Amino acid sequence: MSLSLSNPTVKLSATLTAKGPELTIVPRQHTIISGLNGSGKSVLAALLAGEGKLLSGERQSSDRCGWVSVAQQQAVIEAERRKDDADILDVVPVPSTAREVILDGVAGEQRESQPLLELSELLGIAALLDREFLALSTGETRKVLLTRELLRQPEWLILDEPYDGLDAGTVARFAAYLDKLSASCTIIMVVNRVSEIPAWAQRLLFLQNGGIAWQISGDVLDEAALQPLKQIMHIQQNVESLPGRDSDLYAPVISDTATPLVQLNNGRVAWGDNVVFDHLNWTILPGEHWQVTGPNGSGKTCLLTLITGDNPLCYSNDLNVFGYQRGSGESIWDIKQHLGIISNSLHLQYRVNCSVADVVCSGFYDSIGLYKTPTDKQRLLCRQWLAAIGLENDAKTPFQSLSFGDQRLLLIVRAMVKHPSLLILDEPCNGLDEINRTKVLAMLDLLAREGSTTLLYVNHHSEDKIPAINNTLNMCDYRPQ
Repeated sequence: MSLSLSNPTVKLSATLTAKGPELTIVPRQHTIISGLNGSGKSVLAALLAGEGKLLSGERQSSDRCGWVSVAQQQAVIEAERRKDDADILDVVPVPSTAREVILDGVAGEQRESQPLLELSELLGIAALLDREFLALSTGETRKVLLTRELLRQPEWLILDEPYDGLDAGTVARFAAYLDKLSASCTIIMVVNRVSEIPAWAQRLLFLQNGGIAWQISGDVLDEAALQPLKQIMHIQQNVESLPGRDSDLYAPVISDTATPLVQLNNGRVAWGDNVVFDHLNWTILPGEHWQVTGPNGSGKTCLLTLITGDNPLCYSNDLNVFGYQRGSGESIWDIKQHLGIISNSLHLQYRVNCSVADVVCSGFYDSIGLYKTPTDKQRLLCRQWLAAIGLENDAKTPFQSLSFGDQRLLLIVRAMVKHPSLLILDEPCNGLDEINRTKVLAMLDLLAREGSTTLLYVNHHSEDKIPAINNTLNMCDYRPQ
């Protein structure tokens, strides 16, 4: 059976109704969906996966269809968080483990331990199966959902940016697995990086404004066939200047190069018998830009949450942030006034459906949503930042109506808007097309070279370099042997 769309209109959520194109994909026609941010890639993948309620037109999908996406990941996380409301019903909520999330809806012999063990080892989560799902990092929860869909042995597998958030070793193993799987399963994959298009792909759809602008097909998509896509995706992005700061309400710049922004002495994070890292001594001075490296689960995000105060173990460590010894009576706002942050976790948490302009302005106040009236100067700076990323015409658009990539672009600007003393970038480029990724990296490099903002950068892609960064912290050096 083929997957087909005949100009359907589908209600995907309470805030999103989408129209689909005329499209048929036959079995074993491995298909790549590409396009710029906001072109409708994730929507098309969801329509093909059978998501949402069909309002008009026709759609033929398969009950043997596996689907992994950020939207699905977000839905599973939200469902787990809603268990916290169970006390209203006078019951004790029991958090799901990674194993339970994986086996939910998996029937019969597919639940056997050997296939689960093999897939969990492939994706590097074998040691995490009995941990609470919500205690895992964003990359690890993505691996859990990939394991679940693969364990179901689908005839069709729809993967929306499957490599985002995965370390290089996992990407290599998973790509090799998909190479073998392509012989028995039809794979449809959304990609933002041309380098991630696999050799077994036979068809490429390039989307614009929710429709198929052009497509190519053949037994293989070789270098010559992909050349038009490469030319589109590698348009040079020149960034010569950035909008200024709000000098009226701006937190004092921490510029004394002898005074650390962050100082961690003999840092340790452990949950029960699981030691994430130990014996970590680290000092970040103003203007001393750092990249933090290591595979999934090595403690990168955990380290960042110590600095932001989102990890309760920040109070049991000898940690000084912006001149405050953590646990000495400082308020969260004493810390946040100097911080900007973009992360996968923040993106998943930003569920307030305010306007695009208000999302940017919320960066001045370090809030999720906007609860204060911005000044005229802040509104002006907001418009300048939106123009810098090409979203000036969407200022009044609801945040949740944007594509994942455009949401990501907006949250990056939100983190930069006040020119913070320390800008924490936890995989900032996830979901960005190559044009926007090049632009964002250039903007971050320029911000770093201006001198008032120090960058702290976590990233799994070696090509996503920020030239101003010349210090590296490898978390593998602090893992227990």
